[in-house]
Amino acid sequence: MDRAAIENFGTSMVRPGDFDAFWDDVVDAAERIPLNSSVVHSRLRSTPDVEVYDVHFDSIDGVRIAGWYCLPAKRESSLPAIFHVPGYIGEPRLPKQEALEGYAVFSVAPRGKLRSNGQFNPGYPGLLTHNIVDRNTYSYRGFYVDALRGFDFLAGREEVDPKRIGVTGSSQGGGLTLVVAALREPRAGAAGAPYLCGFMDAIQLTHTYPYQEIRDYLRLYPEREPAVRETLGYFDGIHFGPRISCPIIVNVGLQDNICPPETGYASFRAIGSSNKRMYAYDGHGHDAGVVEHGAVIRAFFERHLKNHP
Repeated sequence: MDRAAIENFGTSMVRPGDFDAFWDDVVDAAERIPLNSSVVHSRLRSTPDVEVYDVHFDSIDGVRIAGWYCLPAKRESSLPAIFHVPGYIGEPRLPKQEALEGYAVFSVAPRGKLRSNGQFNPGYPGLLTHNIVDRNTYSYRGFYVDALRGFDFLAGREEVDPKRIGVTGSSQGGGLTLVVAALREPRAGAAGAPYLCGFMDAIQLTHTYPYQEIRDYLRLYPEREPAVRETLGYFDGIHFGPRISCPIIVNVGLQDNICPPETGYASFRAIGSSNKRMYAYDGHGHDAGVVEHGAVIRAFFERHLKNHP
Protein backbone atom coordinates (compact mmCIF):
# COMPACT_ATOMS: atom_id res chain seq x y z
CA MET A 1 0.00 0.00 0.00
CA ASP A 2 1.37 3.40 -1.04
CA ARG A 3 -0.05 5.61 1.69
CA ALA A 4 1.23 8.81 0.08
CA ALA A 5 -0.42 7.94 -3.24
CA ILE A 6 -3.73 7.34 -1.47
CA GLU A 7 -3.57 10.60 0.47
CA ASN A 8 -2.58 12.71 -2.54
CA PHE A 9 -4.78 11.08 -5.15
CA GLY A 10 -5.97 13.57 -7.76
CA THR A 11 -9.45 13.12 -9.16
CA SER A 12 -10.14 13.13 -12.90
CA MET A 13 -13.65 14.48 -12.29
CA VAL A 14 -14.16 18.09 -13.38
CA ARG A 15 -16.49 20.41 -11.48
CA PRO A 16 -18.96 21.89 -14.01
CA GLY A 17 -18.85 25.63 -14.38
CA ASP A 18 -22.54 25.88 -13.61
CA PHE A 19 -22.45 23.39 -10.71
CA ASP A 20 -23.58 25.91 -8.10
CA ALA A 21 -26.24 27.41 -10.35
CA PHE A 22 -27.62 23.95 -11.13
CA TRP A 23 -28.00 23.03 -7.48
CA ASP A 24 -29.32 26.44 -6.49
CA ASP A 25 -32.09 25.98 -9.08
CA VAL A 26 -32.86 22.43 -7.88
CA VAL A 27 -33.01 23.52 -4.26
CA ASP A 28 -35.18 26.55 -5.09
CA ALA A 29 -37.65 24.34 -6.96
CA ALA A 30 -37.78 21.83 -4.11
CA GLU A 31 -38.33 24.50 -1.48
CA ARG A 32 -41.48 25.64 -3.25
CA ILE A 33 -43.06 22.27 -2.47
CA PRO A 34 -44.76 22.08 0.96
CA LEU A 35 -43.42 19.27 3.14
CA ASN A 36 -46.94 18.14 4.09
CA SER A 37 -45.34 16.04 6.80
CA SER A 38 -47.23 13.45 8.82
CA VAL A 39 -45.89 12.30 12.19
CA VAL A 40 -47.56 9.25 13.69
CA HIS A 41 -46.61 7.81 17.07
CA SER A 42 -45.54 4.15 16.84
CA ARG A 43 -46.61 2.46 20.05
CA LEU A 44 -45.16 -0.86 18.87
CA ARG A 45 -41.64 0.54 18.45
CA SER A 46 -41.63 2.98 21.37
CA THR A 47 -40.25 2.16 24.80
CA PRO A 48 -40.55 3.87 28.19
CA ASP A 49 -37.32 5.73 27.35
CA VAL A 50 -37.70 6.50 23.63
CA GLU A 51 -40.69 7.74 21.66
CA VAL A 52 -40.71 6.54 18.03
CA TYR A 53 -42.65 8.20 15.23
CA ASP A 54 -43.40 7.09 11.67
CA VAL A 55 -42.80 10.11 9.41
CA HIS A 56 -43.73 10.84 5.80
CA PHE A 57 -43.25 14.01 3.74
CA ASP A 58 -43.45 15.20 0.13
CA SER A 59 -40.44 15.63 -2.14
CA ILE A 60 -39.90 16.52 -5.80
CA ASP A 61 -41.47 14.52 -8.62
CA GLY A 62 -44.46 13.79 -6.40
CA VAL A 63 -42.61 11.19 -4.33
CA ARG A 64 -43.63 10.61 -0.71
CA ILE A 65 -40.62 9.97 1.55
CA ALA A 66 -40.56 7.99 4.81
CA GLY A 67 -38.41 8.11 7.91
CA TRP A 68 -38.10 7.19 11.57
CA TYR A 69 -38.09 9.94 14.19
CA CYS A 70 -36.94 9.19 17.74
CA LEU A 71 -37.15 11.39 20.83
CA PRO A 72 -36.06 10.88 24.43
CA ALA A 73 -39.19 10.30 26.49
CA LYS A 74 -37.87 12.61 29.21
CA ARG A 75 -36.62 15.74 27.53
CA GLU A 76 -36.22 19.45 27.71
CA SER A 77 -37.16 21.86 24.94
CA SER A 78 -34.71 22.93 22.23
CA LEU A 79 -33.01 19.56 21.82
CA PRO A 80 -29.78 18.99 19.91
CA ALA A 81 -30.45 16.72 16.95
CA ILE A 82 -28.79 14.19 14.67
CA PHE A 83 -29.84 13.54 11.08
CA HIS A 84 -29.02 10.05 9.73
CA VAL A 85 -28.62 9.41 6.00
CA PRO A 86 -28.55 5.79 4.75
CA GLY A 87 -26.24 3.49 2.83
CA TYR A 88 -26.93 2.21 -0.68
CA ILE A 89 -28.45 -1.18 0.02
CA GLY A 90 -29.51 -1.28 3.66
CA GLU A 91 -32.69 0.25 5.01
CA PRO A 92 -32.51 3.23 7.41
CA ARG A 93 -32.16 2.03 10.98
CA LEU A 94 -34.29 2.94 13.96
CA PRO A 95 -31.97 5.40 15.77
CA LYS A 96 -32.98 4.78 19.37
CA GLN A 97 -29.48 4.88 20.86
CA GLU A 98 -28.89 8.55 20.10
CA ALA A 99 -32.32 9.37 21.52
CA LEU A 100 -31.27 7.66 24.74
CA GLU A 101 -28.27 10.00 24.73
CA GLY A 102 -30.50 13.06 24.65
CA TYR A 103 -30.83 13.83 20.94
CA ALA A 104 -33.80 14.19 18.66
CA VAL A 105 -32.92 11.84 15.80
CA PHE A 106 -34.34 11.48 12.30
CA SER A 107 -33.37 8.62 9.97
CA VAL A 108 -34.58 9.29 6.43
CA ALA A 109 -35.44 6.77 3.69
CA PRO A 110 -34.92 8.52 0.32
CA ARG A 111 -36.68 7.30 -2.82
CA GLY A 112 -35.95 3.70 -3.72
CA LYS A 113 -35.92 2.59 -0.10
CA LEU A 114 -38.68 0.15 0.73
CA ARG A 115 -40.95 2.56 2.59
CA SER A 116 -40.54 5.36 0.01
CA ASN A 117 -40.69 3.49 -3.30
CA GLY A 118 -44.26 4.17 -4.39
CA GLN A 119 -43.50 6.33 -7.45
CA PHE A 120 -39.81 5.56 -7.81
CA ASN A 121 -38.32 2.10 -7.59
CA PRO A 122 -35.40 1.37 -9.94
CA GLY A 123 -34.32 -1.43 -7.61
CA TYR A 124 -30.98 -2.46 -6.18
CA PRO A 125 -28.86 -2.61 -8.23
CA GLY A 126 -30.19 0.11 -10.49
CA LEU A 127 -30.25 3.36 -8.55
CA LEU A 128 -26.71 4.31 -9.53
CA THR A 129 -27.35 4.22 -13.29
CA HIS A 130 -31.03 5.24 -13.52
CA ASN A 131 -31.19 8.00 -16.19
CA ILE A 132 -27.44 8.49 -15.80
CA VAL A 133 -27.07 10.50 -19.04
CA ASP A 134 -29.42 13.33 -18.00
CA ARG A 135 -28.61 15.51 -15.01
CA ASN A 136 -32.23 16.67 -14.78
CA THR A 137 -33.70 13.18 -14.43
CA TYR A 138 -30.77 11.24 -12.96
CA SER A 139 -31.91 9.27 -9.92
CA TYR A 140 -29.63 11.05 -7.47
CA ARG A 141 -31.15 14.44 -8.26
CA GLY A 142 -34.29 13.35 -6.44
CA PHE A 143 -32.37 11.24 -3.94
CA TYR A 144 -30.21 14.20 -2.84
CA VAL A 145 -33.28 16.41 -2.55
CA ASP A 146 -35.03 13.78 -0.42
CA ALA A 147 -32.11 13.98 2.01
CA LEU A 148 -32.27 17.77 2.09
CA ARG A 149 -36.00 17.63 2.75
CA GLY A 150 -35.39 15.22 5.59
CA PHE A 151 -33.00 17.72 7.14
CA ASP A 152 -35.65 20.42 6.70
CA PHE A 153 -38.21 18.27 8.50
CA LEU A 154 -35.89 17.85 11.47
CA ALA A 155 -34.88 21.53 11.56
CA GLY A 156 -38.53 22.54 11.57
CA ARG A 157 -39.55 20.53 14.62
CA GLU A 158 -40.51 22.74 17.56
CA GLU A 159 -38.62 20.56 20.04
CA VAL A 160 -35.37 20.84 18.01
CA ASP A 161 -32.77 23.61 18.15
CA PRO A 162 -32.10 24.18 14.41
CA LYS A 163 -28.66 25.58 15.21
CA ARG A 164 -27.56 22.31 16.85
CA ILE A 165 -28.11 19.64 14.19
CA GLY A 166 -25.43 17.17 13.15
CA VAL A 167 -25.58 15.02 10.01
CA THR A 168 -23.95 11.62 9.68
CA GLY A 169 -23.86 8.44 7.64
CA SER A 170 -21.45 5.96 6.10
CA SER A 171 -20.85 4.79 2.54
CA GLN A 172 -23.73 6.31 0.57
CA GLY A 173 -24.58 8.00 3.87
CA GLY A 174 -21.07 9.47 3.87
CA GLY A 175 -21.62 10.94 0.43
CA LEU A 176 -25.04 12.25 1.45
CA THR A 177 -23.48 13.82 4.54
CA LEU A 178 -21.25 15.88 2.25
CA VAL A 179 -24.25 16.92 0.14
CA VAL A 180 -26.37 17.95 3.13
CA ALA A 181 -23.44 19.76 4.76
CA ALA A 182 -22.93 21.69 1.52
CA LEU A 183 -26.55 22.61 0.76
CA ARG A 184 -27.89 23.10 4.28
CA GLU A 185 -26.37 24.55 7.45
CA PRO A 186 -25.80 21.76 9.97
CA ARG A 187 -23.73 22.52 13.02
CA ALA A 188 -21.44 19.56 12.32
CA GLY A 189 -21.00 16.58 9.99
CA ALA A 190 -19.44 13.12 10.23
CA ALA A 191 -18.95 11.34 6.89
CA GLY A 192 -17.83 7.72 6.84
CA ALA A 193 -16.25 5.92 3.85
CA PRO A 194 -17.85 8.40 1.45
CA TYR A 195 -19.46 6.87 -1.62
CA LEU A 196 -20.59 9.00 -4.61
CA CYS A 197 -17.15 10.63 -4.76
CA GLY A 198 -14.84 10.47 -7.75
CA PHE A 199 -17.29 8.22 -9.64
CA MET A 200 -15.19 7.71 -12.76
CA ASP A 201 -12.00 7.31 -10.73
CA ALA A 202 -13.66 4.76 -8.47
CA ILE A 203 -14.63 2.47 -11.35
CA GLN A 204 -10.94 2.26 -12.21
CA LEU A 205 -9.78 1.76 -8.62
CA THR A 206 -12.24 -1.03 -7.76
CA HIS A 207 -14.27 -3.67 -9.58
CA THR A 208 -16.78 -4.23 -6.80
CA TYR A 209 -20.42 -3.17 -6.62
CA PRO A 210 -22.08 -0.71 -6.49
CA TYR A 211 -19.53 1.17 -8.65
CA GLN A 212 -19.34 -1.87 -10.91
CA GLU A 213 -22.85 -0.94 -12.05
CA ILE A 214 -21.34 1.98 -13.98
CA ARG A 215 -18.80 -0.30 -15.62
CA ASP A 216 -21.58 -2.71 -16.57
CA TYR A 217 -23.58 0.15 -18.04
CA LEU A 218 -20.64 1.45 -20.09
CA ARG A 219 -19.92 -2.02 -21.47
CA LEU A 220 -23.45 -1.96 -22.88
CA TYR A 221 -23.31 1.68 -24.00
CA PRO A 222 -19.64 2.66 -24.48
CA GLU A 223 -20.60 5.59 -26.68
CA ARG A 224 -22.35 7.20 -23.71
CA GLU A 225 -19.23 7.56 -21.56
CA PRO A 226 -18.82 11.33 -22.20
CA ALA A 227 -22.47 11.95 -21.26
CA VAL A 228 -22.14 9.76 -18.16
CA ARG A 229 -19.04 11.64 -17.02
CA GLU A 230 -20.74 14.98 -17.65
CA THR A 231 -23.84 14.03 -15.66
CA LEU A 232 -21.88 12.62 -12.74
CA GLY A 233 -19.90 15.84 -12.49
CA TYR A 234 -23.02 17.45 -11.02
CA PHE A 235 -23.45 14.73 -8.39
CA ASP A 236 -19.89 14.06 -7.30
CA GLY A 237 -19.38 14.52 -3.56
CA ILE A 238 -15.96 16.04 -4.20
CA HIS A 239 -17.59 18.93 -6.01
CA PHE A 240 -19.85 19.75 -3.05
CA GLY A 241 -16.79 20.16 -0.82
CA PRO A 242 -16.08 23.86 -1.43
CA ARG A 243 -19.56 24.72 -0.13
CA ILE A 244 -19.03 22.97 3.22
CA SER A 245 -18.20 25.36 6.06
CA CYS A 246 -19.26 23.48 9.22
CA PRO A 247 -16.90 21.42 11.41
CA ILE A 248 -16.64 17.99 9.80
CA ILE A 249 -14.81 14.70 10.26
CA VAL A 250 -14.26 12.01 7.62
CA ASN A 251 -13.15 8.42 8.17
CA VAL A 252 -11.90 5.87 5.64
CA GLY A 253 -10.60 2.33 5.67
CA LEU A 254 -7.26 2.18 3.86
CA GLN A 255 -8.11 -1.27 2.47
CA ASP A 256 -11.64 -0.36 1.36
CA ASN A 257 -12.35 -2.02 -1.99
CA ILE A 258 -15.94 -0.69 -2.20
CA CYS A 259 -15.40 3.05 -1.69
CA PRO A 260 -11.71 3.53 -2.48
CA PRO A 261 -9.86 5.57 0.16
CA GLU A 262 -8.26 7.59 -2.64
CA THR A 263 -11.63 9.16 -3.43
CA GLY A 264 -12.29 9.68 0.28
CA TYR A 265 -9.09 11.70 0.58
CA ALA A 266 -9.94 13.67 -2.58
CA SER A 267 -13.33 14.58 -1.13
CA PHE A 268 -11.73 15.55 2.19
CA ARG A 269 -9.20 17.86 0.54
CA ALA A 270 -12.00 19.61 -1.37
CA ILE A 271 -13.92 20.50 1.80
CA GLY A 272 -13.88 24.25 2.36
CA SER A 273 -14.27 24.16 6.15
CA SER A 274 -11.27 25.26 8.17
CA ASN A 275 -12.36 22.83 10.88
CA LYS A 276 -12.00 19.38 9.35
CA ARG A 277 -10.18 16.20 10.25
CA MET A 278 -9.51 12.91 8.51
CA TYR A 279 -9.38 9.58 10.34
CA ALA A 280 -7.73 6.78 8.34
CA TYR A 281 -7.92 3.20 9.63
CA ASP A 282 -5.19 0.87 8.42
CA GLY A 283 -6.19 -2.77 8.25
CA HIS A 284 -9.83 -1.84 7.67
CA GLY A 285 -12.00 -2.15 4.60
CA HIS A 286 -15.45 -0.68 4.06
CA ASP A 287 -16.21 -0.71 7.78
CA ALA A 288 -13.77 2.22 7.96
CA GLY A 289 -12.92 1.47 11.58
CA VAL A 290 -16.54 1.75 12.66
CA VAL A 291 -16.10 0.24 16.14
CA GLU A 292 -13.30 2.57 17.14
CA HIS A 293 -14.64 5.51 15.19
CA GLY A 294 -18.09 5.33 16.74
CA ALA A 295 -16.65 6.76 19.93
CA VAL A 296 -14.98 9.53 17.91
CA ILE A 297 -18.31 10.52 16.36
CA ARG A 298 -20.10 10.50 19.71
CA ALA A 299 -17.46 12.77 21.25
CA PHE A 300 -17.48 15.02 18.18
CA PHE A 301 -21.24 15.55 18.34
CA GLU A 302 -21.15 15.93 22.12
CA ARG A 303 -18.67 18.77 21.68
CA HIS A 304 -20.40 20.56 18.81
CA LEU A 305 -24.08 19.89 19.48
CA LYS A 306 -24.47 19.70 23.25
CA ASN A 307 -21.82 22.17 24.31
CA HIS A 308 -22.59 24.72 21.61
CA PRO A 309 -24.15 27.89 23.08
